[in-house]
Formats: sequence, structure tokens, C-alpha cells
Amino acid sequence: MNVAMVQAVIFDFGGVLAEEGFKEGLKAIGNENGLDPDTFFMIVNELVYQTGYVTGITDEVHFWNAVREKTGITRSDKRLGEEILKKFILRPDMLKCVERIKSLNVVTAILSDQTNWLDEINQRTPFYHYFDYIFNSFKLKKSKKDASVFRDVCSVMGFKPEEVLFVDDNRENIKRALNECLKVIHFIDRDSFEKEFFTVKEGV
Repeated sequence: MNVAMVQAVIFDFGGVLAEEGFKEGLKAIGNENGLDPDTFFMIVNELVYQTGYVTGITDEVHFWNAVREKTGITRSDKRLGEEILKKFILRPDMLKCVERIKSLNVVTAILSDQTNWLDEINQRTPFYHYFDYIFNSFKLKKSKKDASVFRDVCSVMGFKPEEVLFVDDNRENIKRALNECLKVIHFIDRDSFEKEFFTVKEGV
């Protein structure tokens, strides 16, 4: 992959810029309710899409009601949401990496399959200012499961897909972005990402 011509970098949020709070929070909720954490996560991960919460079609109240009906958990919306929010711990080393990328006059953006939680996380620990664009499925009304979202956000930024690099820890999202002609890096950790990106971009 040649990133030398990259004009913009789009980052996933959970699992790249922050710890994967949704998955870890749900596993903790499953454990506390005596449920298999992996099974509970898979069920709720499907519900967040099925209910339309991740694309802003419905709200958090409807989502948690659907979770309670499906799984039998009984905690309040506030307590359940807090369990997830507190697990989204920002990665300072990745934010420094974003700053370094911006210093190369490269546009930076977030594309996340998130809900209103993304704004709440930013209110608690501000990070939006590191990015030129914030694309949230909750506001876009479209998730990364719909491959057209990748061309949509490139268009908003004013770049061709071939000029944009997408970084995500989810292989399926990476495949969709690649099929839409974006450059991609499957995120494993910061060190491997920096090595792959900066070695080419800065010629070091």
C-alpha cells in the first residue's frame, strides 16, 4: 500500500483511538448478571443495529428496553450506559499520533458506528478538537455495514476515495472500505500502525 499520496486519514474510535468500551462494558454487564459475557455481547451487538439505535433511528431508552426484554437484565438505563461509557478510555499515544499526522498537513477524521455516547465521551474527556471531521453513524443515519458510507464521508471532506486512508480494527469494515477504493490499514496496535504509515509518509 502506498500512503504517500494520502490527503486524509479516517480513524475508527473504539478499538483504535480508545479502548473498546462497548464490547468490554457489555461483557462486564453480562458477568454481573450471571450471563455468559461473550454470548451477551453478541446478542446486544446485534440489537444495537436491529433496533436502529446505532443509526439514530431510535433512542437509548428503546435500545435498553429491547436488551432487557431479550436477555432478562434489570438494571436502569443510566447504570447500563455508565458501564459502557467508563470503559471507553482514550489512548493518549494515539491522539499524539493524530497530532503528528496533522503536522504533515493531512486531514484527520473519525468514522464511528457510535450513538449519542460519542458526544458524551467527548464531553467528559474532550478529544474532538484533534480532528477536522467527526462522522458518527448516529447522526449520519448510516453505519459502516453500509459500504456507501465510505464514499459519502470522502465526498464531504472533498477527497477522492483513493486519496483517503481508513484505519479500523474490524476486518469487515476494512474490507468494505477497500472495496470502495479507500486505502486501508487494519489496526493491530499503535507501533505497527506508525511503522506502516510514517515510514512511507515521512520517508523515515
